[in-house]
Amino acid sequence: MVATMLVDVDHLLANPIYDANRCSIGFHPLHEFIPIIIYGVICFIKPLRYVGIGLIIHMVLDSIDCMISSGVWYV
Repeated sequence: MVATMLVDVDHLLANPIYDANRCSIGFHPLHEFIPIIIYGVICFIKPLRYVGIGLIIHMVLDSIDCMISSGVWYV
């Protein structure tokens, strides 16, 4: 599950790479809604279940960060 943090590699495509006020949900390619739906589907594929769960947890935590930092809530 720790390997699911590699989904943050898409942050390298942004300019600037880090912006404290930017919400990653909906901005970075692997943090958009279609990939998040795919991560949810992966949760039901037995060999990939833990990867899917890790990715969903990652997206939920990023969503909570958006709420705390900018007041925008993505579910």
